[in-house]
Amino acid sequence: MRHPPADADWMAAAVALAWRGRGRSAPNPNVGCVIVQPAAAKAGGRVVGRGWTQPGGRPHAEAMALAAAGPAARGATAYVTLEPCAHASPRGPCCTDALIEAGVSRVIAALQDPDSRTDGRGLARLRDAGIAVETGLGAGAARAAMAPWWSRATRGIPFVTLKLATSLDGCIALADGSSRWITGAPARAHAHLERVLHEGILVGRGTLAADSPRLDVRLPGLEDRSPRRFLLTRGAAPKGWTAVAAPEAVAGIDSLLVEGGAIAAATFLAADRVDRLLLYRAPILIGGGRAALGDIGLTDLADARGRWRCADSRLLGSDRLDVYERVRRD
Repeated sequence: MRHPPADADWMAAAVALAWRGRGRSAPNPNVGCVIVQPAAAKAGGRVVGRGWTQPGGRPHAEAMALAAAGPAARGATAYVTLEPCAHASPRGPCCTDALIEAGVSRVIAALQDPDSRTDGRGLARLRDAGIAVETGLGAGAARAAMAPWWSRATRGIPFVTLKLATSLDGCIALADGSSRWITGAPARAHAHLERVLHEGILVGRGTLAADSPRLDVRLPGLEDRSPRRFLLTRGAAPKGWTAVAAPEAVAGIDSLLVEGGAIAAATFLAADRVDRLLLYRAPILIGGGRAALGDIGLTDLADARGRWRCADSRLLGSDRLDVYERVRRD
């Protein structure tokens, strides 16, 4: 179905709102919603309500947007990044029923909810109530915004981002282990923003011993968004840390940022548990330093091809960030 250009713009706005809940909405998806009253002509509409899933998963995005819109929601279009929930919950209202009661005339949902409690039921109930329903617009962007929740909902495992900060020749430290700082302040600030977007952060035992990392968020106004700390080890973890013996042992979170150590990085790559790769490269050469990766079990170069897709590339001060996404067939 071809959508008017304004529809794509409003859905993009809903996706942007969904990002605001990233890393904070578990166990619920971080959804964005924009409610728009049609307007004459060029403007393409007028926003009367907007919302995103709040910390802890409630209120839902639709509930926030409807509360903001009030009576102005009647006859409006709701742009939402995920099919409105159709199941009752003691934690809050059913969004499908709330939209029907509010009198919206049209709902555009980027994605159908894979949760078996909804999975098409919300869309069907909206149609039965006489509301025009469309799906698929902005699906790729919406899924990217909700990638951690989507991974748990469809694969039953956390979404994993691996961060590597290296020199041009692929080193993460000098030969003696010194690594502060390979990248500059802008790249380090961006890495802290990535921490904000993840529920958990992990390093290996060697990194803990060498650097005693705090792994917190040091961005003004976001200090309370520090993720849970995980340590890849077969032994015990210090107070305030959770020990995990293998990538498969990470549980209780939707998203994990793997930050420290060549062994930890290689372990997650060898287990094929990395979904997204952040490669920060500083314009320096070290030579004879410590390599970014240990053995990942590769025996044939052909097996390395076609596994990663470049999703973004940008300069952060004098450093370059390249973002790669794992190409999966599921």
